[in-house]
Amino acid sequence: MTDKNNTSTFKRFSMHEDWMVVVVGFLIILLSIVGLEIPVPSFSWKNREELLGQVLTGENLSRVLLQFSFVFGIAILATFLINKSVTNALRTYPVLFGLTLIALVLSGNHQVRALNLESVIFSLAIGLTVSNVFTLPDWMRDSLSAEMFVKIGLVLLGTTIIFSDILIAGGLGLIQALLVVLSVWYFAFWICKKLKIDEELTMMISSAVSICGVSAAIATAGAIKGDTKKLSYVISLVLITAIPMMIFMPYIAKYFHFPDDVTGAWLGGSIDTTGAVVASGSLVGDTALKVSTIVKFSQNVLLGLAAFAISVYWTYSGRVDKEGKVSKPTARLIWERFPKFVLGFVLASLVFSFMLNAEIVDSVKGSLKSIQGMWFVLAFTSIGLETKFSDLFNENNKRPLYGFLIAQTFNVLITLVIAYFLFG
Repeated sequence: MTDKNNTSTFKRFSMHEDWMVVVVGFLIILLSIVGLEIPVPSFSWKNREELLGQVLTGENLSRVLLQFSFVFGIAILATFLINKSVTNALRTYPVLFGLTLIALVLSGNHQVRALNLESVIFSLAIGLTVSNVFTLPDWMRDSLSAEMFVKIGLVLLGTTIIFSDILIAGGLGLIQALLVVLSVWYFAFWICKKLKIDEELTMMISSAVSICGVSAAIATAGAIKGDTKKLSYVISLVLITAIPMMIFMPYIAKYFHFPDDVTGAWLGGSIDTTGAVVASGSLVGDTALKVSTIVKFSQNVLLGLAAFAISVYWTYSGRVDKEGKVSKPTARLIWERFPKFVLGFVLASLVFSFMLNAEIVDSVKGSLKSIQGMWFVLAFTSIGLETKFSDLFNENNKRPLYGFLIAQTFNVLITLVIAYFLFG
């Protein structure tokens, strides 16, 4: 056999993206546990003097460089494992990281933090600005991997879901999470059907509103093999609506003199992003912050179960495959549709909850949380770069927008009722 024939028949190893993020996520976790310490850079500043004297110092910039280099190396490895162009990634990721660094510095400003504006908001806004002002080359668009970044972040998010912490805080958070997820999901599903929104968007919107926002939308898209443009649209809705909710809901609670426990449960069950929940809970007080975080984590715990249920439903509802045939709901098909990265999320949670001692968890959680946040910020920069305003606000997207807003309003109201019933 000639070299030419050998080359033509050779097929490079390629890993499914969902399995890859599990492998890569646990590689990051393992490196942290065995002692690889990635320094956490500081982006907090109040004025020009602190910006130059704390954030833009040589020492802090070296931390930024080390963290970015570590994440960059992991991203390149991930790109290689799923058989995407490493060359294009090497050209794209430095630009992506540069834009993300700008977002992190801007969001670190004291006045910005007082407004509870998270770094993901800035990264999305910067990405959208660049995407809509400039025409990105095809090789750059092809290299953007928002889903991959979010999935890696979700696996690492599992390290923060410590079951003992949730149980110590009481089972009320889990009870509320279950009631909210079930009631809001079915209402959102029903209203989307009434508005004749297509099935993929209906599933993503229902999960995003009821469970945990972006994470749930990603998990659902993986379970149903959803369209990435539709996923980007839902993620944009989640982030855009999270801003006014996390700013105004605490003030509404104070105006009506809601008890802190009730307020925390309301915020944790209504606001879709974990960071926004923490920010809004901090505006009320320590009790509200603790309860809101526990409730949100309780909903995050349901992510794996929800993804499995959705994949089973999607398989049994008679989907037509690419060949025009109705898919038979076999165990193999259910497994193929199940988003494997959710297993990484659950496994990471189990490892950090039951297999590692408290000293190890405490020693690595800061670094892992910082790296997890970096993956999410990179993801939202990518989402912005992948998205055009014309795609978000065209005529065809009005009904999904209405469906999302109606479902979100129901979410806010029913969660308040449940919070008062359980925590009042």
